[in-house]
Amino acid sequence: MSLYKIIYERMFDRIKYDPENPQSLVDFDEAKNLYEYSAKDLLFLAGHLRKFYFKNYVLVHIINNIRNGNCAEDCGYCAQRKTASNIPTYSLKSEEEILKEAQLAKQNGAYRYCLVTAGTGINAKMAEKYAEIIKKIIQDINIKVCLSAGIVKDPEAAKILQEAGLDRYNHNLNTSRRFYPEITTTHTYEDRKQTLEYLSENHIGLCSGVIAGMGESIEDLIEVGLELNQHKAESIPVNFFIPVPGHNIKNYKELTSEECLKILSLFRLMNPKAEIRMAAGRELYLKEKQHLGLKVANSLFVSGYLNVKGSSTYETIKMIYLNGFQLDPNSENSILELRDQILSEVTPDEFDRMHYALQEMKIELKTIDELRPFAK
Repeated sequence: MSLYKIIYERMFDRIKYDPENPQSLVDFDEAKNLYEYSAKDLLFLAGHLRKFYFKNYVLVHIINNIRNGNCAEDCGYCAQRKTASNIPTYSLKSEEEILKEAQLAKQNGAYRYCLVTAGTGINAKMAEKYAEIIKKIIQDINIKVCLSAGIVKDPEAAKILQEAGLDRYNHNLNTSRRFYPEITTTHTYEDRKQTLEYLSENHIGLCSGVIAGMGESIEDLIEVGLELNQHKAESIPVNFFIPVPGHNIKNYKELTSEECLKILSLFRLMNPKAEIRMAAGRELYLKEKQHLGLKVANSLFVSGYLNVKGSSTYETIKMIYLNGFQLDPNSENSILELRDQILSEVTPDEFDRMHYALQEMKIELKTIDELRPFAK
């Protein structure tokens, strides 16, 4: 019996007899061998899991870069790395700005509002500051929040955030332990793993993902996918490296859409019940095939990334609905007017094709006005 058939039958046994089991459906060698199959085959295989656990719903996330630049870390993939000098810098945004952007995120259909800060990490004092903001967002805006504030060295910080109502913290592993020294030298892979452990111990859900295309091997990516399964990551952003100005990744690879789709499919097979996010770089590498990525991923970012512009809310919502997907019911209530406007503008030919290609992405950094739309 072929490996493909073995995994196919294993998947349906899992769905039928043990659907709540979050363990990977494949081991390291199986995942490596599956990568030799075509994207079409892997999308078909992994797509059954996506449909079983998430139906045709898509969760939209919107990022707010609440503190930008002046970072002491040397992460080679980042526009804010310590030697970069081509981005606007600012200290923590005002509470008023952050709340206004939270309201805008909800109006644009966001399921979760992601607060991201530049810097090495967070201590208890900083956690208190973020906790007050998180409480107000949850109470006043009624939207889910994710915080990405770097390495957690003090478990007390995690406890403070959890008590404030934070249910998700982002801290990506990014790549394998073996390859990690190639992308960062100012902290270690173990620092990142320890952060995930502190968060889990304090009952904060993990959002942790990967960046593909930095020169790593498929074995590195598989190692990360299985590691995230061991950590019970609830949300996994699969990023595709964007060569931003000032980056320091020496041997990055321009991924093909075929490779991106296969990577997304493997992460679904390794993390059957996780929220798999088609994250940064989807517009750059998948181009007109982003709708195929949604066959295995059930989540994406809209309105760009930390410092890089991406597809607009309008473009992304159109792509979602014209390909047979929809926002989760709670988020959809916030964009009913936009949804109806989009659908009323669609031609019969577009409906027949059930396909909408987003414009090809150009690598453009956000301006200060785009980073701080409500600054006074």
